[in-house]
Amino acid sequence: MNWNRKTTTRNVSLLHIDPQLSSIEYKRMKTEREKRLQGILRTLLDERLEYSHIEMPAGLKEQQHLMRALLNIRPPHPVSQEFMQAQDKELQEQLAEKGVVELEGIPSCHRHPCMRLWQGDITRLHVDAITNAANNRMLGCFVPLHGCIDNAIHSAAGVQLRLECQRIMETQGYPEPTGCAKLTGGYNLPARYVIHTVGPIVPDGVPSPEQEKQLASCYRSCLELADRHALDSIAFCCISTGEFRFPNRLAAQIAIATVTDYLEIHKATSIKNVIFNVFKDEDYLIYRQLLG
Repeated sequence: MNWNRKTTTRNVSLLHIDPQLSSIEYKRMKTEREKRLQGILRTLLDERLEYSHIEMPAGLKEQQHLMRALLNIRPPHPVSQEFMQAQDKELQEQLAEKGVVELEGIPSCHRHPCMRLWQGDITRLHVDAITNAANNRMLGCFVPLHGCIDNAIHSAAGVQLRLECQRIMETQGYPEPTGCAKLTGGYNLPARYVIHTVGPIVPDGVPSPEQEKQLASCYRSCLELADRHALDSIAFCCISTGEFRFPNRLAAQIAIATVTDYLEIHKATSIKNVIFNVFKDEDYLIYRQLLG
């Protein structure tokens, strides 16, 4: 995907590309999209007999929500090329409407010139790789419309991501260990790759020294993997916070310290830009304070 890297955010939806688009042409393109989306839904609904009672929603947003929900719970079974093409067109439309965020539009930190802080949806970032806080099955989140980053990334990337993850896990033959990392394609994301890592789960919110080491290992493993593939930029989510209950401030301290140490030790690294991507205001304030 060759986005124009000179702009911070770029909308390229077919329905937004020309402000002088005639109403007739706009309606034609809108109708084509609606038919394509309904075709996607019919294919997904026809896959399972228990979905026979589900009616086709009337509105575009409702249809998009149903598409995401059905893809969330869909096992990693092969799909037809026709379905893949229709899905890709719809997901690219959705990406264009959200807008792609360019690296140059995210200012670097004064204290750490290689590091940047950005608050927002990680699936909009045009970087070499984004990280995904995965579980040890590595197949994405199967809870319909769940708010976790694993769900968001798989939903925006498309069925190809779950299929690739399945191939990796079948070859590996055992659950992904905590603190390790795996690289896949980005598919319909603006990022070229996704680096999946399994962070420690802290049920009581009080991490042990071993869990602190595991979280540091997540960041280090992602950086090492990015280096092996000669990547220039990587965006980190807040690994293990949220539902995994790792304390936000301590997690941020470990993240920044691990990245700082890695860049200082590996002078010849290909990594020139590290983006700490946050979604919550709480995390933004923590990282802003720690990064200066």
